[in-house]
Amino acid sequence: MEKSVSSVLNELLVKTFNDILAVEEYELRKGPLNNLSLSEIHTIEAIGMYQTRTMSQVATNLSITMGALTSAVNNLVKKGYVNRERDDRDRRVVKIALTRSGKLAYRIHEKFHHDMVKQTIKGLTEKENILIESLRKLNDFLVSKYTLKKCGKGN
Repeated sequence: MEKSVSSVLNELLVKTFNDILAVEEYELRKGPLNNLSLSEIHTIEAIGMYQTRTMSQVATNLSITMGALTSAVNNLVKKGYVNRERDDRDRRVVKIALTRSGKLAYRIHEKFHHDMVKQTIKGLTEKENILIESLRKLNDFLVSKYTLKKCGKGN
């Protein structure tokens, strides 16, 4: 019996999502960032390259609690990827930024994503770029149906 389009698409989305996570994990383990977990690399990504951010901004962006972020940042500070300091004007505010090692980790992870996207669209014509519109529709659905914007995710 032939599978329906929706069944095939569901299988592909789930498999692709799981494969991306598995490949990211594998690449972290074998490369220069082998002391980082996938969660930590995504925390580095959320902190960003060029600006100091507050802990609450990053926690919102990652849709995690301040306690969970504090634990992750503590580990990243110990490993030398993140600097943390209190705001001079408001001591309740904690600011975090990437160290030189943190910026290198960010760039390595960014290149992984760049290469993945480049390979995905390689050889596609404009007409075949329906992939972009389809993924945009999926993202719009997730944002509207599951209110991902409220969690700091989505568009």
